[in-house]
Order: sequence, then structure tokens, then C-alpha cells
Amino acid sequence: MSEGGKRAARGAAAGVAGYAGWKGLKFVVPLLKLLKLAKLAKLAGSAGSMLLSIAVYSLTYGWRYATGFVLLLLLHELGHFAAAKRAGLNVGLPAFIPFVGAWIQLKDGFPDVETEARIAIAGPMLGTTAALAVFVAWYVTKAEILLALAYAGFFLNLFNLIPLTPLDGGRVAAVISPWLWLAGLPILAAVFWYRPSGLLIFIGILAIPQLIATFKKRNDPALQAYHTAPLTARVGYGALYLGLVGLLAVLSQWSYDTLEVLRHG
Repeated sequence: MSEGGKRAARGAAAGVAGYAGWKGLKFVVPLLKLLKLAKLAKLAGSAGSMLLSIAVYSLTYGWRYATGFVLLLLLHELGHFAAAKRAGLNVGLPAFIPFVGAWIQLKDGFPDVETEARIAIAGPMLGTTAALAVFVAWYVTKAEILLALAYAGFFLNLFNLIPLTPLDGGRVAAVISPWLWLAGLPILAAVFWYRPSGLLIFIGILAIPQLIATFKKRNDPALQAYHTAPLTARVGYGALYLGLVGLLAVLSQWSYDTLEVLRHG
């Protein structure tokens, strides 16, 4: 079998394993709830989905890379989780789906756009810090897998900062101006052209109704009140957002180029 055929077979096996494992989790968690073990059920659901992701990614990328990648995802989501907890919101533990990503479930609505932006930016900030730590580890050890993981972390957090809801960047952009979402669609299209993915199409499908609804309700006093924020908050989040995007763009490109040199001489 050719190398391409082997990769396709591994990908298909990973997809089947992910689907089967996810179905298994959907059976175990309700069972624990029936046994009045709600907290254990929540922990089992989060940890189980995380371990499932590691197992599925391992089929394609090997267990070391899979473990590192899922841990980077976890730290990104823990940034959101901690910020939501500090804001006093009811939030669920991170959940993972292989080849889709991870998220936390907010059981309360955002009280205002500034809180939404603060929780949204916390994920990329902690995720970037974690990727930088991996990058430093690569610089010390020169282990190529660490550079590959650092690149994945940089790109993951950069991608999440596309100014389009439901991505983190869309939630941060909302505190500056919801109209920044209009820039998100061409950026998403450019990323799709560079690296086609069904997930990008799914994000676009989710984003377009949000854009239409915002346009239709642009004169709604409640919506205008929600998106009202002090000038200091707009400037502060704008500077933080642009700085983080700039840093991640440079680090993503540099780490990618360095990987290409290492792999192909």
C-alpha cells in the first residue's frame, strides 16, 4: 500500500474510533448521573473525551504528539474556564471531540460584551503561553517534536483569533466593534484556501446567521446597550488583540519555516 493509502487508512480508522468512543462516553456519563454521581459524571465526561482524543490522534500522529497537542488544547480551554469562574459564571469542564477541537460550555449568558471579551481572550493568552513554553523546551533540547507542537499551539491560537463568532477572535472583536466580524469571512476563506477543512465550512455556517442577525438588529436598543463598552476597554482589548495576533503570526511562520528546513534540509 502506498504512503498516501496508509495515511488515508489511518485517518479512516481514527474517525471510526473517535465516533465509537464518543458514543461510549454518551452512554457512560448518563449512567453515572443516574447513580447520583453528578460531579464524577462531569469529570468522567471531560477526562474521557480528553483521553479519547489522545487515543484517536495517536492513530495518525503517534502518542507523544497526540498527548502534547491535546494538553495544549486543554490549557487553552482552561484559560476560558478560569476567566469564566472569576466572572462568577456557571461553566462546565472542557470537552473534546477528535479532529474538531475542544470547548467549555457556559451555562450562563454573558452579562456584557466586556466580560465576553475577557473570557474569550483568556484562552488564547494561556494557550500562547503554553506554546511558548514548548518552544523554549525545543530551543533547549532541539527535539523536533517539541517544535512541531509549538507550531501547532501557535497556529491553533492564531486561528482562534479570526474575528468571527463563534471563534474567540469574534468575541474579542465584539468589544471593539461587531462590524469587525465582516473582516472575519474573507480571512476564514483565505485560511480555507490555504488549508481546506470541513471544520472551516462548519464555522462559516455558524457565523453567517450571526452576522445576518446582528445586521438586522443593528438598531435594537438592547443589542446596542450590550455592545457598549468604555473607550479604555475598546482600546485596551484592541491593542491586546492586535499584539497577540502579530506575535502568533510571526511565531507560526517562523516555526513552520524552521520545521521545513529541519525536515527537508
